[in-house]
Amino acid sequence: MKIDVIIETGPDKRFEAVIDPDKEYGLSFGLLGEGHSVQECIDDFYASADEMKALYAEKGKEFPGDLEFTFKYDAASFLAHYSDMLSLSGLEKITGINQRQLSHYLNGVKKPRPETIQKIETGIHRFANELSQVNFV
Repeated sequence: MKIDVIIETGPDKRFEAVIDPDKEYGLSFGLLGEGHSVQECIDDFYASADEMKALYAEKGKEFPGDLEFTFKYDAASFLAHYSDMLSLSGLEKITGINQRQLSHYLNGVKKPRPETIQKIETGIHRFANELSQVNFV
């Protein structure tokens, strides 16, 4: 079963990973990962899944064996994670969204609308595609 996991930034600027609350998976448990980096957060999420699996085994309950997690960023966590690699000025050029607006999203002052999220994602994918075609001599 494919499960979407949302990576977001908490109030303390740590990353959190939670099963998408907007989707119904029929699971009788929740999972949470936390960390100072995205990788730490994902590793902690998998550790949480392993702990839940062990708890189910201990209680003689069957744990779903076919769980496949897909990690997705919210806008603030994406911007926070890549802020040391991509400047807001550079992201403005990539996405077409004003860097002041991007800063509001990064700092949690405002939340982007779904259309804006799509615009950010499309711009990032287009940029990644351009980079994947780079060759040096």
